[in-house]
Amino acid sequence: MRVAFTKMQGAGNDFVVLDETRGPLNLSPAQYRWLADRHFGVGADQILSVRPAPHPGVDFEYVIHNADGGEVENCGNGARCFVRYVHDAGLTPQRTVRVATRAGVLTLALQDDGRVTVDMGSPVFEPARVPFDPEGLAPRAEGGWQRWPLALPLAGEPVAWVAVLSMGNPHAVARVDDVDAAPVAQWGPAIEGHARFPRRVNAGFVQVVDRAHARLRVYERGAGETLACGTGACAAVVAGIRLGWFDERVDVDLPGGRLTIEWPLQTQGLTATVRMTGPAEPVFTGVVDVPDLR
Repeated sequence: MRVAFTKMQGAGNDFVVLDETRGPLNLSPAQYRWLADRHFGVGADQILSVRPAPHPGVDFEYVIHNADGGEVENCGNGARCFVRYVHDAGLTPQRTVRVATRAGVLTLALQDDGRVTVDMGSPVFEPARVPFDPEGLAPRAEGGWQRWPLALPLAGEPVAWVAVLSMGNPHAVARVDDVDAAPVAQWGPAIEGHARFPRRVNAGFVQVVDRAHARLRVYERGAGETLACGTGACAAVVAGIRLGWFDERVDVDLPGGRLTIEWPLQTQGLTATVRMTGPAEPVFTGVVDVPDLR
């Protein structure tokens, strides 16, 4: 099957974007994996599909597949690339669009400087909705919230103390003193596949520089460590605000670039929506022959 695509990146988190507004491509998980493969395919952290609006009140449907071929609920960096793509490709003249995802409806706004602001919706804190199984665990209170102990199946039997929440997809956020020295390669997969998370989890490692500045690395569910994770940045800031580490607007430096996250907890409460602003850039376009893999 011959497929046209656009390669895009947002703070180094890279994507293959597919236009399915004229009809579905009906790709299999194996074909998504092939597209994401950096040796045999195009190479990407995720595959983003642009589809027609599934119901009134939205402009498009936004579907995300990870590099392992599995469909996931949300991707913040991908959302920024999504709105830049549909505008640049002439699929809409609007600079603000509403898109339906598995996690709900997102509002995406293209700014004059080329950056994109995404209303990521409200965080979810109820363990069952993350989903997270806290049975038998004793959380540690901190600020106005708590962190949970996760025993990791690694040498020395370490325990990771994590804040647990969902930004449309599940996140476990651990605070570290130095993000460069954080054990992401060892702890990341151990947290991602931990039995307490029945649908796996994105593992974030955040360093608090000051109340308005963080450094972050994220081991993403189904993709491994990436250069940036938009929902991971949102989760780290939301967790840090609730735990007393951050103010309501935080610049987050990831290996691929900077994102700005805002969550007005003090004025609007726990249901306040999270706003993320950051870059979204096209890299190249092309046509690729996708093998018949099922």
